[in-house]
Amino acid sequence: MVAKADWPRPQLVALQEILSLWNRNMKRRSSSEHVGGDENGHQMLSCEPPREKDTKVELGKKVTLLSGISVIVGIMIGAGIFISPKGILKYSGSIGMSLIVWIACGVLSLFGALSYAELGSYIKKSGGHYTYLLEAFGPHVAFVKLWADVTVIRPAGMAVICLAFGQYILEPLFMPCDIPPTAVKLATAIGLTSVMYTNSMSVIWTARIQIFFTLCKLVAISTITIPGLYQFFKGETHNFENAFQINNIKLSTLPLAFYSGMYAYSGWFYLNFVTEEIHNPERTLPLAICISMAIVTTCYVLINVAYYTVMSVEEVLASEAVAVTFAKKLMGDFSFAMPVFVAMSCYGSMNGSVLALSRTFLVASREGQLPEVYSMIHIRRNTPIAAVLILYPLTMLQLFLGDIYSLLNFMSFLRWLSIGVVVLGLIYLRYTRPDLPRPFKVPIFIPVVFSLTCFFMVFLSLYSDPLNTGIGFAISLTGIPAYYIFVHVNRRPKWLQRALDSINRSLQILLEVVPPEQ
Repeated sequence: MVAKADWPRPQLVALQEILSLWNRNMKRRSSSEHVGGDENGHQMLSCEPPREKDTKVELGKKVTLLSGISVIVGIMIGAGIFISPKGILKYSGSIGMSLIVWIACGVLSLFGALSYAELGSYIKKSGGHYTYLLEAFGPHVAFVKLWADVTVIRPAGMAVICLAFGQYILEPLFMPCDIPPTAVKLATAIGLTSVMYTNSMSVIWTARIQIFFTLCKLVAISTITIPGLYQFFKGETHNFENAFQINNIKLSTLPLAFYSGMYAYSGWFYLNFVTEEIHNPERTLPLAICISMAIVTTCYVLINVAYYTVMSVEEVLASEAVAVTFAKKLMGDFSFAMPVFVAMSCYGSMNGSVLALSRTFLVASREGQLPEVYSMIHIRRNTPIAAVLILYPLTMLQLFLGDIYSLLNFMSFLRWLSIGVVVLGLIYLRYTRPDLPRPFKVPIFIPVVFSLTCFFMVFLSLYSDPLNTGIGFAISLTGIPAYYIFVHVNRRPKWLQRALDSINRSLQILLEVVPPEQ
C-alpha cells in the first residue's frame, strides 16, 4: 500500500474526510444491526477492524476468459449486421464476392487482433490504443489521441449506439406509426443512465450483464441463421445462381467494400482496454481474441448466407432494416421481436464500451494527462466511478445538441490512423526494445500487412470525403496546443492550483474515491 505520507496533501485531506463519513455511517449501521456472534450463536457487535482483503481499494482481476469473450463479441456485433449489412454487397457487386469480402475482412481483423494480443502480453497496462501509443511514441502522440477521444469521438460514437437503442426498443410499441423524436431521446437517456449506473456500482455485475447480452445477440443471430440455412439446404438457392458473375463485380468500388467490412469488424481491440483486470492476461487475452474472432466471422458469414437465401439482391439493397425485412418474409407476426433483439444488441455494445473506455481515462489520469480524480477507485465498490462518469455529460450533450452523424463522418478516419500507428509501434518496439519478454509473439508479416491495411483505409477516407476528413484531422491537431497548455506546464499560478485542488478534493468526497492501493 502507498504510504499516506507519500500522497499529495489535497488527496490526504479528502481521504480523511471520506473515511470519517464512512466510519460515522458504519457506526449508525452497527447500532441497528448485530454483527458477529457469541458462543451460543447469538449475534453481537464486533469491534474488530475489517480485514485487509475486504478493505483494499483496487480494481482487481475480475475479467475471466468467458467475460473477455463477451466483451469482444458483445461490442463487435452491434446493430449494423441487423440493420444495414448491405455496404459490402453494394460495392462488391455480387453475392459471391460479398461473402469473400466478409471472410477476408475477418482474416485481416484477426491479424490486427493478434497484433494487439502481442502488445497486451508484454505491456500489461489497461488503456488500449492510448497506452500502446504512450509506450511506443511517448506522451505527445498519446495525448493527441486522448484529446480526440474525449472531445468528440467517444461521446459521438456512444450517442449513435444509444440512439439506435432508443429507436429500436420503442419500435414495437409504436408500430406502424413513427416514433416521436422526444420519446427516442428519453429512452436513449434512460438506457445510457442505466449503463453508467451499472458500471459505477460493480465490475462483476457489469461483466455478468455483458455475458447475458452477448448471449442474447447470439440467440438473435441464430433466430435468423437457422431458418435461413434450413431454407438453403431445402434447395432455396436460386439467389446464389451466377453468384460470381464477372460482369457484376465492380473492381473500382471493391476497396469501399473492404472499408465497410473492416468497419463491421471493428471492436476486437476493446479487451486490451482492461488488461490489468484480466486473469492471467498472457493466456486469456490471445485466447479470448482468437475465439471471439472465430465466433464473429462465422456469425457474419452465416447470417449473410441466410439473408441471401430468403431475399434477393434488390430486396437487400432496398431494405431499411434487413433483419426486420427478413423476419417479415419468413416469420410473419414474430417479426415484431426483431427490433427488440436489435435494441438488446445495442445495449450490450453500450455496456461493453463504457466498461472498456473508462479504463483509458483511468490510465490517462494516472499518467498525469487528465485530472487525478479520474484514476481513483470507490472505497467500497472498487469501481473507477469518476472515469466511468466522464463520458456521461459529454454523451448527453451530443444526444441533445450535436450533429452526431456529421461528427462521425469526419472523425472515422482517426480510428484507422490510430490503430495503424499502434501496430506500427509494435514493429518499432521489435527493433528498439528487442529484450522485452514477449509471452505471445506473432510473425512479423501479420502486423506489417495489417498496418498497411489501416493506412489504406485512411487513404480511402481522404479520397472519398476529403473535406470532412480534413476537418477531423484539424480537430485532432488541436490536441497539440492543448497538451502544452494543460499537461506540459511546469508551474501553474497558485490561485489556479488551489482551485484545481479544491475541485479535486470536492469530487473525491462526493464520489467517495481514493487512490488505489499498490
